Amino acid sequence: MALGLGCSAKPGKAKENRTGSWRTFRPEFMHEKCTKCGMCTQVCPEGCIGEDDLGFPVPDYDYCKGCGLCVEECPSQAIEMKKEEK
Repeated sequence: MALGLGCSAKPGKAKENRTGSWRTFRPEFMHEKCTKCGMCTQVCPEGCIGEDDLGFPVPDYDYCKGCGLCVEECPSQAIEMKKEEK
C-alpha cells in the first residue's frame, strides 16, 4: 500500500499499528489499591486494558500509547504513570 503525501505510517488505530513502541510514559497498575471497578478499561481510547483471571486490569503495552486517561479516571488512585525504560 502506498502512503499518502506527508504520511509516515498507514492510518489506523493502535490495535492495527502497535503504537506502544513510541510511548514515553506507561501506566503502572497497583493491584493492592485496585477495587476492580473497571473504569480504566472503559476510558482507554485504544481498548488495550483487559483483565486477568482475578479481575484486575492488565494493559497490553504493545498498543498502549501512554495517554494517561486511565490514571486520571481511576477513583482509587491505583495507577501511576512511570517513565518508560527501553
